[in-house]
Amino acid sequence: MTPDSPPGDEERIALFLDYENLAIGAREVIGRLDFRPVADALAERGRVVVRRAYADWSMFEEDRRELTRHHVELIEIPQRMGAVRKNAADIKMAVDAIELSFERGYITTFVLGTGDSDFTPLVHKLRELNKRVIGIGIEASTSAMLPPACDEFLFYERLEGVEAPARKRRRAARGTRASAAEAEAVEPVAVPDEGDLDRLVVQTLAGLERNASGPVLASMLKRAVLRKDPTFNESNYGFRGFGELLRDLEARGVVSLSEGSAKGDPEVHYGSGSGEAEAFAALRKVVERLAGKGSPPHLSGLKTQLRRSVPDFSEKRFGYGGFLQFAKAAQRRGAIEMEWDDEADDYVVRPA
Repeated sequence: MTPDSPPGDEERIALFLDYENLAIGAREVIGRLDFRPVADALAERGRVVVRRAYADWSMFEEDRRELTRHHVELIEIPQRMGAVRKNAADIKMAVDAIELSFERGYITTFVLGTGDSDFTPLVHKLRELNKRVIGIGIEASTSAMLPPACDEFLFYERLEGVEAPARKRRRAARGTRASAAEAEAVEPVAVPDEGDLDRLVVQTLAGLERNASGPVLASMLKRAVLRKDPTFNESNYGFRGFGELLRDLEARGVVSLSEGSAKGDPEVHYGSGSGEAEAFAALRKVVERLAGKGSPPHLSGLKTQLRRSVPDFSEKRFGYGGFLQFAKAAQRRGAIEMEWDDEADDYVVRPA
């Protein structure tokens, strides 16, 4: 098993597509929904044994032919007025998913292709039944409620093989005119902040080390990261896999890796270059400066003083739940000394 692999044996996947929701959302952003990137993304995660898509197929003639080529079973939801048709598709898809979860116990993962928050109770129920749930939706039209409910959520626009929307389409949709050069330009994709990635990994690693009975493996770390942020995908940071991401973090000193119990699944530890030692040293200097002005400072207010010297300081960057925990770690490393002051009901802090 590798850090990019699901736990246990090969995942057996059931795919359910709320096709009208996906297709209309994709049409507004990139023109048309191509099923191939979805099929490829799921093939990397396991074996898809059920493929079903729900829609009034008279509205999606071209899509119907493509889905048939990919062996997707097309479930017809007849045309009705207004929300009645939408509710019919939602209810049919939910009932089928729950029924399948009982009838096919070997199915380990349900993939729900929708951005509709109405499916959130279905996600909760499937997870209650010990099924892994992956969501797929169009970023611009996915409800904010849905991704956090899933074990993993994939935004269609970010899948490998999906081209970024052309600016000319965006401008045309707003009824504006663009120059020929602008029309051919591609919308810039925001690159996630590297510091946010470092903090996410280090904080998750710290939590696992506090609660795990043994070493933290890369596969454990990725699963925990996904539990915190189901939309996490290392490709958003320019990495082909989680192992490559960890090697980059190791090269920058954020983490260190050692051989684990299984090939390709290393143990993950804190790195020497995470900046923690520098933060302890900065805290010591602040305490020395304040103590030099008179009496030694108390812990309360010390974080504010530290931030005046290091504006971007955050103990959470190093995996600590609070400033007291960080200060105790600094004391353990010999940077400061702390003593409880009953009169002030606070710690007195001195340089070590």
